Amino acid sequence: MQTKPKKISLTTQIAIGLVLGVIVGLLLQGAPQFATGYIKPFGTIYLNLIKMIVVPVVILSMIQGIISLKDIRKVGSIGITTVVYFLFTTAFAITIGLAVANLLNVGGGYTLPAGDLVYNAAAAPKFMDTLVGMFPSNFFAPLVNANMLQVIVIAIFFGFGIILAGEKGKPAANFVDSFAEVSFKVMDLIIKASAVGVFALITPVVAENGPKVLLPLLKVILIAYLCYIIHAVVIYSLSVKLFADLSPLRFFRNIGQAILFAFSSASSVGALPFTIEGTEKLGVRKEVGSFVIPLGATVNMDGTAIYQGVCAIFIAQIFGIDLNLTQQITIIVTATLASIGTAGVPGSGMIMLAMVLQSVGLPVEGIALVAGIDRILDMGRTAVNVTGDAACAVCVNA
Repeated sequence: MQTKPKKISLTTQIAIGLVLGVIVGLLLQGAPQFATGYIKPFGTIYLNLIKMIVVPVVILSMIQGIISLKDIRKVGSIGITTVVYFLFTTAFAITIGLAVANLLNVGGGYTLPAGDLVYNAAAAPKFMDTLVGMFPSNFFAPLVNANMLQVIVIAIFFGFGIILAGEKGKPAANFVDSFAEVSFKVMDLIIKASAVGVFALITPVVAENGPKVLLPLLKVILIAYLCYIIHAVVIYSLSVKLFADLSPLRFFRNIGQAILFAFSSASSVGALPFTIEGTEKLGVRKEVGSFVIPLGATVNMDGTAIYQGVCAIFIAQIFGIDLNLTQQITIIVTATLASIGTAGVPGSGMIMLAMVLQSVGLPVEGIALVAGIDRILDMGRTAVNVTGDAACAVCVNA
């Protein structure tokens, strides 16, 4: 009986695309104009498709998430505490990522010439202008212009509007579910082309700049994992100790299996049984764990938020762009709110990174530089996400 050949995973495909892009780029160092003129356009097409699907995926998935929060009415303070906990720890996570990346100069040592990219630094807006700018005066303009903060605000209002409409809101909820599923399938199609997109984007970069541009990637991985460890050890240890009077060592020992599974599989949802089992050993009531942990697997993305912060600073520094305090605060707000908006979406890490880069005007092309190492970063950030789910369950249970 003939067995079917194993299908190459998307992660492996992207890695192959990155390696081939480096090799071809090195071979084309004597003719970089060929890489720029005939290979890079396919990368541009891939980026355009990513930008095209970002807004519908975010607004629809976020409205879905908000609609599902009607369960808060049943669990009362448990639901409110859970959401607040996730939002605060995500904000801490992105702040840690930005702070450590800035402190250790994650993209320092090499500046990538922008080439045909044009970056015009706008004047830093005042805080109140930024606050006012979050609220759109037109429904369609934010969608057309990909103004992510305004898109998120729109999703929040329409999500709660559907909930408040009750029975009459069900057709709208069904429409959102249906259109969201269509958008996810479109996203699937685009993500399947990631290997080609990465190849087409990295080849001209290496052809024009040589292998030295790849050396900073090791620094990105090390700094990201340092941030993962700091967040888990400091934030989660403090929260379980302060709110649940639980020994951090006992906490990590009981959820160790869930962390290892999450790290190896890069799947928060896949780790759910292990996470629930681990928290039950810590005394978390079943009704609490069964609500908090699945919700966390959907909306809690602390590890992903750290990744956004580190990568945003890396891409900014590699392109020689200085991010001011207001822009970095914008990154914190965007990544925190977007962690709910892109929850459970295939390729959510890349979508969130595109959102963060767009929110402060950084070149989205920088995604190609980190796409090839995304699997390595994803393993760590998923382990952090699962640890956060368990920590929240323990704290809420107390």
